[in-house]
Amino acid sequence: MSWAQAILLARGLSRGWGGICGTALTGAPFSQERASPAVPWGTGRCQIPAVVLCPQLPPQSPRALHCSSATHNSDSSLVPRPPEPLRKPAKALAPHEELFMQAPDGARDKASFVRAVQNFGQHNVHKRGHVDFIYLALRKMREYGVERDLAVYHLLLDVFPKEVFRPRSVFQKIFIHYPRQQECGIAVLEQMENYGLMPNKETEFLLIQIFGRKSYPMLKFVRMQLWFSRFKNINPFPVPRDLPQDPVDLARLGLRHMEPDLSARVTVYQMPSSKDSIDTADPTEPHIVGIQSPDQQAALARHNPARPIFVEGPFSLWLRNKCVYYHILRADLLPPEEREVEEIPEEWNLYYPMQLDLDYGRSGWDDYQFDINEVEEGPIFAMCMAGAHDQATLAKWIQGLQETNPALAQIPVVFRLAASTGELLASSGLEEPSPPPPEEQEEEEDDPQRQQRGQS
Repeated sequence: MSWAQAILLARGLSRGWGGICGTALTGAPFSQERASPAVPWGTGRCQIPAVVLCPQLPPQSPRALHCSSATHNSDSSLVPRPPEPLRKPAKALAPHEELFMQAPDGARDKASFVRAVQNFGQHNVHKRGHVDFIYLALRKMREYGVERDLAVYHLLLDVFPKEVFRPRSVFQKIFIHYPRQQECGIAVLEQMENYGLMPNKETEFLLIQIFGRKSYPMLKFVRMQLWFSRFKNINPFPVPRDLPQDPVDLARLGLRHMEPDLSARVTVYQMPSSKDSIDTADPTEPHIVGIQSPDQQAALARHNPARPIFVEGPFSLWLRNKCVYYHILRADLLPPEEREVEEIPEEWNLYYPMQLDLDYGRSGWDDYQFDINEVEEGPIFAMCMAGAHDQATLAKWIQGLQETNPALAQIPVVFRLAASTGELLASSGLEEPSPPPPEEQEEEEDDPQRQQRGQS
């Protein structure tokens, strides 16, 4: 059979199959012949009658095209359904998290933390997953209050298997041997560094026993030994590690930390009222603590009463992990024509020598002008820290200053209080500041009235 005959045969079969499908879809009985036109013999082609005999079938609709009437009549099938919201998978506990939940009374102290570390070594003899456990323990140390305990860090280092991660050959010393374990050991030392803990001989013995001398944790230990001993007492104004919890003592510490004059006097103008106070006239009395030096008192006595002074703040001050806020009593800088230049005798001047004859040769590339960022500010007369940062509380501070500074009663005081920040509200628990007055009332007041409004 030639390729032409095969094409003709396939065409006839396709026509016959198309007739069967068309009749089945219309539902009419089909018992007929569909023949292709005859091809004459003289054309060189084979005469193949493409006749397909179709049997008599009962009329029925195909099962694949059957649809219910409810589907066609409802309009909801034409509207796509909205996608279902993705359900967040339940947060699985970290590995070995259950060890820190076995405390009978739910206490989070050093004893329960040590018990959790010891339970890991007892239940896991081969210490599988010790790296994940150490990382989890480092995150839990602050919750249990053991972040500054050197013995607890030694207990975590003791979790590592001994004599396993030490390099045995030259190539192991060159390349990082067991890098994940060495990074975990460095993380323990870095957390000790962040909390200011100095490693000792026991730390060195544990690191040598676990990683060997030629390892990165041991290199970190040597660097900590070198720089910690040099920078331990380099701060000329040290802050105690354990800060006082009393707000009045904390305010005294912050003011002493900012005031360079040792002769300055700290005064408590108002003590905070207790929560169970019986007096309902003024149930909330915040503390007010101020500081002022004798030089500041003399400068305030010489101040021109025609010029107002300003109460500004609050400004933030960080004492380790606690943030406190303070206010200042200052004045604007005097114009140059009103400034009094104090002449210092040459024999008392320690900054400029009495005689200096220098003759240096300068070239055209030398710069005779120096860019020095000097900002001149007005004098500061006093500072204070208060439990509240509103005008009523600071007005009590000004009234207390008038007892030691009589000239302050003749000077107008203007309050320049900034808006309370979110950090201030979160740390002190204050309410939001009251909204400013409408613009119509502000336009009615003139400048003298605004100054008198802040005068105490």
